[in-house]
Amino acid sequence: MTTAEARTRFRTIAMVIAAVTMSGLTAACGSTSTPPPAPAATATTLGVQPDRQLHERVAISELPVPPTAPTDDAGSCTEAVNPHRTGCVTAQWGGLGATGFYPDSKFTLVGVRFAGAPAAPDPAAIYSGQQVLLVRTDGGTFADGDGWKCLSCVPAADELGVDTSQFTYPIRGFRDGKRVYLGHSILDCGEFEVSDDRCTPDRIHIYPIRWNITPDGSGDGGTYREPRLNPDDTHLGWNYFPGFNGDLSPSATIQYGFMGKLEFDPHPATGNPLVPRYDLTNVTTLYNPAPQYQYWVTDGDALKINPAGIIGEFRGWTADGRAAVGLTPHDSDSVDLWATDNRTGRSRLLTDHAQYSDPMSASPDGKWTLAEQVLGSGRLDFISGLRGVPPITDLFTTGYVSSIRNNGRRRFFAPYLVNATADRSQQINAGGDPNWNAAADPAWLADSTGVVYAENQVVAPACGGGNPLPCPASAEPGGRHSRVMIARFPDLKAQPVPTIPPIPDDVPWGTPYTPGMALPKPNLPAAGTYTLTGARHGTARIALTGTPLTSITVTYTDFSDDGDHVVNGTESAVVLPDHSVNLHEHLTLSGRQTGTKTTSEPDGFTMKPQVLQNNFQATGTLTTTVDGHAYTQPGNGN
Repeated sequence: MTTAEARTRFRTIAMVIAAVTMSGLTAACGSTSTPPPAPAATATTLGVQPDRQLHERVAISELPVPPTAPTDDAGSCTEAVNPHRTGCVTAQWGGLGATGFYPDSKFTLVGVRFAGAPAAPDPAAIYSGQQVLLVRTDGGTFADGDGWKCLSCVPAADELGVDTSQFTYPIRGFRDGKRVYLGHSILDCGEFEVSDDRCTPDRIHIYPIRWNITPDGSGDGGTYREPRLNPDDTHLGWNYFPGFNGDLSPSATIQYGFMGKLEFDPHPATGNPLVPRYDLTNVTTLYNPAPQYQYWVTDGDALKINPAGIIGEFRGWTADGRAAVGLTPHDSDSVDLWATDNRTGRSRLLTDHAQYSDPMSASPDGKWTLAEQVLGSGRLDFISGLRGVPPITDLFTTGYVSSIRNNGRRRFFAPYLVNATADRSQQINAGGDPNWNAAADPAWLADSTGVVYAENQVVAPACGGGNPLPCPASAEPGGRHSRVMIARFPDLKAQPVPTIPPIPDDVPWGTPYTPGMALPKPNLPAAGTYTLTGARHGTARIALTGTPLTSITVTYTDFSDDGDHVVNGTESAVVLPDHSVNLHEHLTLSGRQTGTKTTSEPDGFTMKPQVLQNNFQATGTLTTTVDGHAYTQPGNGN
């Protein structure tokens, strides 16, 4: 997608389809401490179980950003608004977005959307559109007195062949401090670190990145989404979603994860643009062609779910760069982060029953993950709340579940601190304003003592009008609806920034990519009847029908993978001709928790394809009850 809004609409993952798949000119607010989360889930919202909570002290404050433009009209950012004439941020939703790692904890990177700049040839005209800021985290200022510095506001000649619409997401500083990754390009300040006042616009060059997909090297190169720079500063990971048309069935065009090596070519001979650029070489498809991948059949009718080589939608890297992070379900209808070792293909959980987790950042010391999760918001409790159900119907439902996580310009993400073994976590801003939600990628400070993340406040039509949520007024400068927060953990000891050697180019379990090659097809079980045996006890009897697959029916008998959650009952999922998915759920849970998951009958619960636009549309009712508390789905369009 070419805009942040489009990314929001179409950031649909699915194991099915992918794997089978914030202030003015001074440093604003003072620090406030937030207590640990409440010790138990409330009657309306599921949360982290009490014995699995972290209790780290957190101090949250707001970082300085440019003043707010009175309007988005050209020239509204006057000298009266910003005496330094260094730009104004739009008041609109998403005016401040993704944040990014920088190798010095006194700084962080922040994506911004400037507005109100005067027309050229006024020097302030460069403070326009999507740009990337270097922001002070220590209360200091740059030479001009601002707490921020626009890095990408450079003359157009230095943007030759660069897609400036992709500047702000995602972003990450190289460990040399002299270069910054800007989504689909690399900013370079030569001999100076970008934090140095001597790093001025005339010294900055921005180079495009090209991925060749044609045998002769011609053309514009391949499109890619959600790219992430590896901590080794040498490799890039990304997703490729060829020909996506809204079909979420396993037989549809699927999404693939890739990894490639960045190599600078000062004089390219083929392919566009013919300017100095970075090429992606030694490309590997992060797809495991082995039969024993995700879902596979053995010993006649025995179905296995194998957590090895799982990528789903590629989301980033572990702190050492040696494992790719992706999204796939853990419990049914709960989409979690997994790290898959580049060498062995073995996967491990980074979050456990997040309901949905997407933006993430690994602390440089490798001890923590900051994962933005929907858990605790109440958004997905109706479909994701029941634990212990294996991800079987997820063959059809993952893309739909992932897309319910937002309601247009209301996101339901909250930042969670998760330990290295994924068995303890904590919402770091618990008790905050629920109308402000985490946005895009968080970023750790280089010394691993804090994180920076952006927030957006809900705006119409996700509030007001026919929506049951009233639209709140913004108390931010100029009434803006976005801000940048820094959360510090006082009890975490500062750690040196580790040196990350280049990772190997090859991924033994992946599929080497040759430009022009046909991409592999997912390994799906054929239609038939199979048995999944619980790791502790019980069975799930599974009937798959259709060529390609269109229906799944599962019968559980005392099924348990962990010994704490025991599932009984039946469920089914059917992909309809209009790409809706129809569910029938009649499940009971016993053991550590008690609960049910049920649909209205006789027609069940149908999710329509509009969820791909974060516009929830469904017919029927789906209700999940956990320990006596019932959770039902949001209303249509909410």
